[in-house]
Amino acid sequence: MFRRPSILLALLGVVVIGAVVGVVGATTGSGARTGSSTPTAQPVYISMGDSYSVGYQNPTLGTTSGFTGYVATRERLQLENFGCGGATTTSLFTQTGCPVGSSASTHGVPYPTTDQVDAVLGYIGDKANFGKVTLVTVSIGGNDVTSCVRDANPVPCVEAATVTIRTNVTDLVKRLDAALSANGDTRAHVVGTTYPDVVLGDYVAPVGFTHPQLAALSTLAFDDFLNPTLRAAYTSVARGAFVDVTNAPYGPATAGDDTGSFNATTGAYAGPTVDLPGFSRTTPVPVAEVCTLTWYCNPRTFGDIHANTKGYAFIGSLVVTKLASL
Repeated sequence: MFRRPSILLALLGVVVIGAVVGVVGATTGSGARTGSSTPTAQPVYISMGDSYSVGYQNPTLGTTSGFTGYVATRERLQLENFGCGGATTTSLFTQTGCPVGSSASTHGVPYPTTDQVDAVLGYIGDKANFGKVTLVTVSIGGNDVTSCVRDANPVPCVEAATVTIRTNVTDLVKRLDAALSANGDTRAHVVGTTYPDVVLGDYVAPVGFTHPQLAALSTLAFDDFLNPTLRAAYTSVARGAFVDVTNAPYGPATAGDDTGSFNATTGAYAGPTVDLPGFSRTTPVPVAEVCTLTWYCNPRTFGDIHANTKGYAFIGSLVVTKLASL
């Protein structure tokens, strides 16, 4: 995702300590298990990807099981979380292990001697798990475009980055599809997610230093480049599906970041507004949505791109709804 340079540097520090648009040994946090496979009689749900896949929040803000915990509970699945904060579509294939503090705090599966993709494929291919994997969710791509915030107009940078995203995610999905088929998981789904457009928060925060033009450009980057690329990659196999978190309605008054319209040149907004406490009585509805679901607009945590507990539950509900339609 897109952040101003100063915000970018701050969040990179969070990643090292602990992030999309937030990257050697593996960590074994609370609930983590050692080893690549845990035999189970329950249907298995595998989570992989970046900080959104592990439900990351700044340690001072409390903990959460993220959207994956929500999905696992609602679908009655055993969660095996291979996610790693700071992951990119390239590091999934190349980074051995996950930095300390970046893996899931619950249900985390360490893989200290291999990369995330091979760890997941190894788990699927384990004879002990034959026919047991029913769901794989992937959250990835945001960190691929982090550096684009340094550009006056981040959209061309995002457009260029989507070439790598398209290649890597398509490859990932095809490998998952082949592994699931080979291991008898014929009814398993691979569901990819995107992100809330947190940069819309720059429309109102921080007070006195807003950047409405950047907020407006972020909608183009998501709607015209990142999300179409992810959708095409995840749906390139029959078992694949895509959850568009960016444009999903949160409440009856919104259709995500496409509620109303933003002028990419001036940053001006035309559309429904609401009173957002602490900011403006005429805040654009999609901006208020992002400020409600993430930590981005909070004065104590401005620039933190991660969802809060409410936001992760919202993403989880979108995944559950998608599964019901498959």
